[in-house]
Amino acid sequence: MPDWSRYLLACLLALPQPAAAQGMARAAYPPVLGMRERAVVENRILKARLDTVVPAIMRERGIDMWVLVARENFEDPVVRTMLDAESLAARRRTILIFHDRGPGRGVERLTVSRYGLGGLFVPVWDPARQPDQWARLAEIIRERAPRRIAINSSRLSAYADGTTLSAWEELTEALGPELSKTLVRDEVLPIRWLETRTPEEMALYPTIEQLAHAIISEALSSAVITPGKTTTDDVVWWMRQKITDLGLQTWFHPSVAISRRGNAAPLAGDSVIRKGDLLWTDFGITYLRLNTDTQENAYVLNDGETEAPVGLRTGLNASNRVQDAVTTSFQTGATGNDVLAAARARATADGLRPTIYSHPIGYHGHGAGPSIGFWDNQSADPRGAMPIHPNTAWSIELSATRKVPEWDGQEIAFKTEENAVFDGNRVHYIDGRQVDFYLIGKQ
Repeated sequence: MPDWSRYLLACLLALPQPAAAQGMARAAYPPVLGMRERAVVENRILKARLDTVVPAIMRERGIDMWVLVARENFEDPVVRTMLDAESLAARRRTILIFHDRGPGRGVERLTVSRYGLGGLFVPVWDPARQPDQWARLAEIIRERAPRRIAINSSRLSAYADGTTLSAWEELTEALGPELSKTLVRDEVLPIRWLETRTPEEMALYPTIEQLAHAIISEALSSAVITPGKTTTDDVVWWMRQKITDLGLQTWFHPSVAISRRGNAAPLAGDSVIRKGDLLWTDFGITYLRLNTDTQENAYVLNDGETEAPVGLRTGLNASNRVQDAVTTSFQTGATGNDVLAAARARATADGLRPTIYSHPIGYHGHGAGPSIGFWDNQSADPRGAMPIHPNTAWSIELSATRKVPEWDGQEIAFKTEENAVFDGNRVHYIDGRQVDFYLIGKQ
């Protein structure tokens, strides 16, 4: 892969100190681009990715040709990320071909369809000359005589399983028995495309994360919450409306829950927020094709209080220490399972009670790549068996369970989730992390 680590690090170090590290002040909203401006940015990034990422990962995998098949209203997850801002989705049947002509000649990009897809792919099918789309695909493949043709197929990952049974049948029928022997069911190639973040994407990611933090910080404030009146559902729908008002998208319905002294389980739904409550939210947005996934916490001050009780602050600090155990366990080439085991060992040695369920993020909120634990499985898992690569983005998601002395020893799982990038050497938070509670009712 291209060595982007220094560029990514420079982008991250050039960022201003985030509000999250300054006592959880209300974060400012960065500007949001209009749709036309977004299309320019998205298309520029896509072209750069097709020019650089595709050749690198095909050669990394030893693949001569990559064939992707999508149908209108039933997209291959990878194809959807390869279409320009005007094309948006497959038309009828869209077939993409990447053919590596070798070093110095580059990878040609073809589409067996009527459309050029924003000039990013060369259309090579004229139905007036060859009515059969599959026959035309077979002609193109025979002309180029690739040794290994990758298709997206995986039992383990949905992101790599875009070739449907019908597409497989029609493809192999068109190619015939001999040429079909060159087909390789590759589940790594599509994941490498989806998980790899380019320098320009990482230069944009801080703004996207700042938008998410700004919405959270306003939602978890006295501007939105009136203790004794506002419910958790009120906050959830305020967040959904704010996303729409800003011209953004959400990839999942937000969650807001209450941990309250004397209640064994968190409260949600139409629960009225009271003074003395600990609030938690799980929230994500989509902007410029990239996603965020963030969990942060707020405390509703009791009368006479100026900060959260020590026991709650100690719990948030414990979650920060589990974060440190995870981020310091990253290593290029280590699997997600390796990182999970190392992080749990570090955290438990520090006297913590961790539950770790971190995951990649990018084109999807729960992104392609190896998982680092699951909330219901803290042991090695097949989904965590892939190696970790540089230039990938992550949701550092986890919890630390701790007793709160001020709440009569009640156990609370302090849940946090912050987005970060791994440059191959270190993990850097994209827009900081929460180290103090948002305080509701503070003058």
